[in-house]
Amino acid sequence: MNGQTNEIRKPTFWRNLLIFLSVMGPGIITANVDNDAGGIATYSVAGAHFGYTLLWIFIPMTVALIVIQEMCSRMGVVTGKGLADLIREKFGVKVTFYVMLAFLFSNLINTISEFSGIAASCEIFWELLGIKHLIPIPPRLIFLPAAALLVWWIVIKGTYKSVEKVFLVACVFYIAYILTGFMVKPDWLQVTSEFIRPSFNFHPSFLLMAMGIIGTTIAPWMQFYQQSAVAEKGINIKDYKYARLDVIIGGIVVSIVAMFIIISCAAVLFKNGIRIETAKDAALALKPLAGRYASSLFAFGLLNASLFAAMILPLATAYSVCEGLGWETGVDKRVKEAPQFYFLFTALIIIGAGVIMFPRINLLKVMLLSQASNAVFLPFVLIFMLLLINDKHLMGQYRNSKFFNLVSWITVVIVIALTVAFTVMHFYHSAF
Repeated sequence: MNGQTNEIRKPTFWRNLLIFLSVMGPGIITANVDNDAGGIATYSVAGAHFGYTLLWIFIPMTVALIVIQEMCSRMGVVTGKGLADLIREKFGVKVTFYVMLAFLFSNLINTISEFSGIAASCEIFWELLGIKHLIPIPPRLIFLPAAALLVWWIVIKGTYKSVEKVFLVACVFYIAYILTGFMVKPDWLQVTSEFIRPSFNFHPSFLLMAMGIIGTTIAPWMQFYQQSAVAEKGINIKDYKYARLDVIIGGIVVSIVAMFIIISCAAVLFKNGIRIETAKDAALALKPLAGRYASSLFAFGLLNASLFAAMILPLATAYSVCEGLGWETGVDKRVKEAPQFYFLFTALIIIGAGVIMFPRINLLKVMLLSQASNAVFLPFVLIFMLLLINDKHLMGQYRNSKFFNLVSWITVVIVIALTVAFTVMHFYHSAF
């Protein structure tokens, strides 16, 4: 009888799957938002200018992303608190205030960048559908207010569970880039060889693009949002292995999508010697060479990614700033319960969409500025994280092991060096 009872109580595949589905969310959502407007532009240019030669970078890059996001998830599960909250408790209000001020500025630029991605994708459809000649009104004047209202309404009217479901559905639509990759019929033998025998050269443009790919992978807001989402979801320590799997799957999926963006542009644009500067250029260039459907799918992917990130970034900012300053946070709370949280979220959306409404705003420069702000702020966030996760009183037995610390510090140093170097080289290259 006891043997039968123990057998019944043993974890089964379906039980494990149900637990994982209940825990899943923060890791997959955070990672996928990383493929935002700036990231898609970077990957598009990489594929168009360098073909398949940069694909091998995604192997170490995925490892770096998983290592850093796993630490955030672990701190969220063990402490039940967000990263900003822990920084305030450990380092004091004054330090937290300046960190949050920098974070607010950085994420405001990033939010503006996401709305620039929405504007760019709408302009693509305007041209693909031939509406440009029928309606002379800039599409951003029509679609940006609608997009901003949609983003605001989903979060304001939802609960954490309902908002998370919307985010997970948005993750599914990244399949548009995978479908585009198959539609353009790349040379899969050559793609495979770039992973088996990676190529490298020291030409400044190659180094610049290699650093750009890595530099756009890990953004400061990701650590804050993921830890806050894990804490609000209330994941138990006994279920942490499922949260870790959530992080691993998210890191792998986001890299696969990014690789297919490069593959799509390499198979069509690089092969035909077409050079581009933005994701919009890539989408429009695909039409005469790969067909209207491939071009439309690419543009749809940009719209989905930009809308998705335009929801997450203001939300991540509101979470972190309010946590850091000791104010009430959380999508499950009503406006009266967390007025600062919802005010900040709303203000970021209004400013982000409002700035891009001006027709003379250079969308490419906005995206570059967002990457530069990430590079400046990222080192501080990663160092704070490593100091916190190695705090014995805070993390107990769940702090980093010596081996994991070695991997983490190496990863952090490389990511910081490449991100900063990318920004410096990019602006130097642009100036001269």
